[in-house]
Amino acid sequence: MEGIYVVVLVGTALILAAAFSSLIAFRFGAPLLLLFLGIGLVAGVDGLGIFFDNAPVAYFVGSLALAVILFDSGFGTRLASFRQAAGPALSLATFGVALTTALFGVAARYLTGLGWMESFLLGAAVASTDAAAVFFLLRAGNLNIRDRVRSTLEVESGSNDPIAIFLTITFVTLIATGSDPKAEVLFVDILTGFAVQMGLGLAAGVTGGFVIARLVERLKLDRGLLPIFTITLSLLLFGLAGAIGGSGFLAVYVAGLIAGNSGVRSAAHLKQFQDGLTWLAQIIMFLVLGLFATPSQFPAIALPAVALGLFLIFVARPIAVWLCLAPFRFTRAETAFVSWVGLRGAVSILLALTPLLENLAVGGIIFNAAFIIVLVSLIVQGWTIGPLARRLGLVVPPRIGPLDKVELELPGAAHHELLAYRVVAGSPVATGVRIPRWARPSLVVRDGRSMTYQYAGRLEAEDHVYIFVSDRYPRLLDRLFASRAELDPEDADFFGAFAIDATRPAADLDAAYGLGLSETDAAKPIVELMVERLGGKAEYADRVTIGSVELIVRDVDDKARIAEVGLSFEPHLEAPKIPVFLSAGEIHDRLVEAVRSWRQRRREKRLRAADKPRKDTSGKDDEPPQMGLPQ
Repeated sequence: MEGIYVVVLVGTALILAAAFSSLIAFRFGAPLLLLFLGIGLVAGVDGLGIFFDNAPVAYFVGSLALAVILFDSGFGTRLASFRQAAGPALSLATFGVALTTALFGVAARYLTGLGWMESFLLGAAVASTDAAAVFFLLRAGNLNIRDRVRSTLEVESGSNDPIAIFLTITFVTLIATGSDPKAEVLFVDILTGFAVQMGLGLAAGVTGGFVIARLVERLKLDRGLLPIFTITLSLLLFGLAGAIGGSGFLAVYVAGLIAGNSGVRSAAHLKQFQDGLTWLAQIIMFLVLGLFATPSQFPAIALPAVALGLFLIFVARPIAVWLCLAPFRFTRAETAFVSWVGLRGAVSILLALTPLLENLAVGGIIFNAAFIIVLVSLIVQGWTIGPLARRLGLVVPPRIGPLDKVELELPGAAHHELLAYRVVAGSPVATGVRIPRWARPSLVVRDGRSMTYQYAGRLEAEDHVYIFVSDRYPRLLDRLFASRAELDPEDADFFGAFAIDATRPAADLDAAYGLGLSETDAAKPIVELMVERLGGKAEYADRVTIGSVELIVRDVDDKARIAEVGLSFEPHLEAPKIPVFLSAGEIHDRLVEAVRSWRQRRREKRLRAADKPRKDTSGKDDEPPQMGLPQ
């Protein structure tokens, strides 16, 4: 009996230590996963002496935790963000993972001495990015990244795990069975297995997502039971999809995406519960993996593992990202940032456990190498995301300032929300802007006294306002109750000198500033011309340079239409300097420039040789060169 209490005591102490370590991470912007793993390593066999070497238990706990994390990731992803980033993100999550595996596998073959299959197995284990690490760092660094880049990273991190898991299990199976198929046969088998697993997983996820949403709507469960019922259904779906040969991880992510965007009742309550459960799942998974590792075994593989980690960061990931994003009109800066924000995490360590489950001879080497590669990724990339985003010009000023808001849910109020706002000084409503008729407050609390909106009159700072409204409108109200966003001194002129009426014809701009527009462009409204030059879709903070002026998107509405435009007389013509190792496109351009310079030098050398006087048959020069004699 005492052993049970000791296990509970040690386990809860580790979880509390991990939870408190998050304060350090938020304060200093440190990679949270690094701290969790560090606590596990310190408590393990080479630290405080806690002995844990049960690979099946570690894999089981990690798989359940990962299923919970993926369901919550899908549940919290807005469908608008998914649509915006579906193309590039899914390209990275499929072709990007496969290409990273291939490039990394070749490097591992020559740096570690492993066989080809074992090298590709290690590549598959570390090919996917870690969603928890990526988005924690974006939040902890207070980085307001451009929407398309953020959405791409979010969807990629949530959807690339199933592909890496499939490749890892495929290579483990091939090594365990001792088969050595031809390249053509192997390629066909992988494609067939991929299609079956992903197809069944996707079908299970779509079906399960609609079933979960339907049951949550129809069943009148107790408020406390509802989140438990929902997360249990997601785990049931995870097991069912895996049992029929599909990808359970893809199934739970897709189910979360569908259920979270179905407008289910108690969505806010479910999200709060899942946030807490996801934190617990992350902590437990990271601690278990840290406990399982044996740092005293790291030196034997440390040098090649560190080299492979750097190869993954500086070569494999940038090439894969550049090739996958090339068709999607990403700028060099955006591509470079996506390349850098490819942190490896708990999923890579979890996948590195699979060789140990099959008792492969190289299991220990692969696990230790993957663990070191994850540490390298977190140390090198984790501390530098914020500075790099600012250097590349991807951090944009916030659209709105601080907002004090609470979402309340009422029984029988499906698709409606009771919002409680505190009126912030400097917000539009505090300065006299009227609230729309469809959002008239039901109650105003001022200085401890309750009153109707009609009696309260103009809203004042520190008023508490309660509004019962359809779930389609909260974002519009947020702008009314938020204070003005504070701009950094460096961002004071970010949105231009003044605002212009973007509905007017571009000819007016041409007449005022001599832009040299064609008759066709001059006849278009300014907003239409901007959208056309932005490739058909505008985003907050987008910039369009026309002649001597620059037009900046100051705001967009909920349908991604330009709502306000600023004008600047100082166009940002100089692109940010991108580290050459972050962009394969940059490397390509420099190689092309080097080749062009070399050819130019050769051409000039041939011309100089052709201009020299030729010798006649007698061996004498036709015209002796004029030699300069020293004075």
